[in-house]
Amino acid sequence: MNNIVLKPRMSEKAYAMSANSVYVFDVDKSVNKHEVSDAVETTYGVTVINIRTIIVKGKAKRLYRNRRYENGRRSDVKKAYVTLKDGDAIPIFAAVEEAEVKAEKTAKTLEKVAAKASKKDEKTASKANKKASKGKE
Repeated sequence: MNNIVLKPRMSEKAYAMSANSVYVFDVDKSVNKHEVSDAVETTYGVTVINIRTIIVKGKAKRLYRNRRYENGRRSDVKKAYVTLKDGDAIPIFAAVEEAEVKAEKTAKTLEKVAAKASKKDEKTASKANKKASKGKE
């Protein structure tokens, strides 16, 4: 078996699909489903249930070079959608998930600080009102 390069596709759609145990990889166009399955199982130590592949055609692009336009194309990409057995996971988006957890924690601490500040303001306002009412009597 040749060394197959599995490049995880980092996109919002791929991140959403990873919640359902479906991971997206960019692979070489000459690789078939069996080779992709073997590579994922050996690399990540998981059990593969299903693989779907698609070849995405490259976009046509225009480039301005040497005072004229040149037409070109981006290269074609083969994507492999790999479905894993329930309970198996690949830590591709671990950094993203850690960042989300950190953001949630900081939001909670900010809410607590704001609640404490509002309680303190209420106490000082009530004390000021009491002093003002005593001064009128």
